[in-house]
Amino acid sequence: MVRLPYLTALTTLFSYGLLFAFGQLRDFFRKLIDWSRSKSKDLKGYAPICLGLEDFYTRRLYLRIQDCFSRPIASAPDAWIDVVERYSNDNNKTLHRTSNTTKCLNLGSYNYLGFAAADEYCTPRVIDSLKRYSPSTCSVRVDGGTTNLHTELEELVARFVGKPAAILFGMGYVTNSAIIPALIGKGGLIISDSLNHNSIVNGARGSGAAVRVFQHNSPSHLEDVLREQIAEGQPRTHRPWKKIIVIVEGIYSMEGELCKLPEIIAVCKKYKAYTYLDEAHSIGAIGKSGRGVCELLGVDPADVDIMMGTFTKSFGSCGGYIAASKEIIQYLKYTCPAHLYATSMSPPAVQQVISAIKVILGEDGSNRGAQKLARIRENSNFFRSELQKMGFEVLGDNDSPVMPIMLYNPAKIPAFSRECLRQNVAVVTVAFPATPLLLARARICISASHSKEDLMKGLEVISKVGDLVGIKYFPAEPPKHAEQEKKNL
Repeated sequence: MVRLPYLTALTTLFSYGLLFAFGQLRDFFRKLIDWSRSKSKDLKGYAPICLGLEDFYTRRLYLRIQDCFSRPIASAPDAWIDVVERYSNDNNKTLHRTSNTTKCLNLGSYNYLGFAAADEYCTPRVIDSLKRYSPSTCSVRVDGGTTNLHTELEELVARFVGKPAAILFGMGYVTNSAIIPALIGKGGLIISDSLNHNSIVNGARGSGAAVRVFQHNSPSHLEDVLREQIAEGQPRTHRPWKKIIVIVEGIYSMEGELCKLPEIIAVCKKYKAYTYLDEAHSIGAIGKSGRGVCELLGVDPADVDIMMGTFTKSFGSCGGYIAASKEIIQYLKYTCPAHLYATSMSPPAVQQVISAIKVILGEDGSNRGAQKLARIRENSNFFRSELQKMGFEVLGDNDSPVMPIMLYNPAKIPAFSRECLRQNVAVVTVAFPATPLLLARARICISASHSKEDLMKGLEVISKVGDLVGIKYFPAEPPKHAEQEKKNL
């Protein structure tokens, strides 16, 4: 939970206010200049596509620092990546790529277990599947888009997460945004965590169901919302809700926090609400055998009605899945548009997930999966602990490979990102609208492929840049050897 200091909030608001004022001033003079010129650029009767503050935010704020975002890379997203150098001749309005690359420590990709790079077990099998099946099925699942690989992966995912059945989708985002409207509609109620991912938000909006929000990761407030909504019933008619679904995430992608799943499930059981768990960032990355937040927190998967996850993080592939009872999965195969009308997952991508899960389970004949899981846990906890000792405000829980470092002030977003890149460390900075306006941050993602030397390099650079930019909001802990020397004296 972020507790924004008063002075930091004040200076951040002042900075945005200053940017807003100067942006409005520039817009005013631009209108005067456009009015004085000929009307050759007139829209000829068409309304502007982009209007209002969204266009203003893009032009006057985002474009100024867009070199910090969407950086192209020229390598696999391993521990180190080749970042393509870019330049601009018009103050970042347009960026041009060069043929030069910079080798950078990768602290931004979701490659939690290191499967996104070449792997001794996965890569040969992916290449073989490419030769056998081609890059695409060129068909939807219900026509000619189901191979034996798709069927094998669905059975493997169901076994891996501990549910009776599973269904695959070609895109993680669509898994949420298309599945939620298929599960619930008008007359139903969705109760969503206030910090749920945009795919959940859009899926809930598109469902036609009523949507209520509870405070982030607060089972007590969830219970208050449930009790109130059950008592009131549907708007105007006050009829009972047809069904109620509570949606939470295993690891919140912008917070790095673990869901309080046992408490939330207890509340849902008490009020007879269904539980929908998004494990995009937790499946494969946490838990003794990589089975996600249920395994880590000791929750029986049978107590979670619908389990969603993606293959884009821990498994080094693409797509997503839903795991649930056989009845729910069969229903989705008949009704979900993403299954009926979207092209199925690429066979090589399916094979990558199959191979990665087998490595995690040890079915490849080695213990590399267990080693990867131990390494991601050790790397994450070490990196988080060291950042906190340096005085950074780091969000999230132990064991989570996602660790946001709070920046707050808009000027510190490009300063931190550019200076890290200058020192060969690639980081991801996140600001509005992905986060609340005042809560800009740098999101660090740790991988099992990072060595101890890689982590020390990242910590050294981030510490230097943190001092330079001024984002160490807490006093740093004194080094242990210095404390020992004082005791000896």
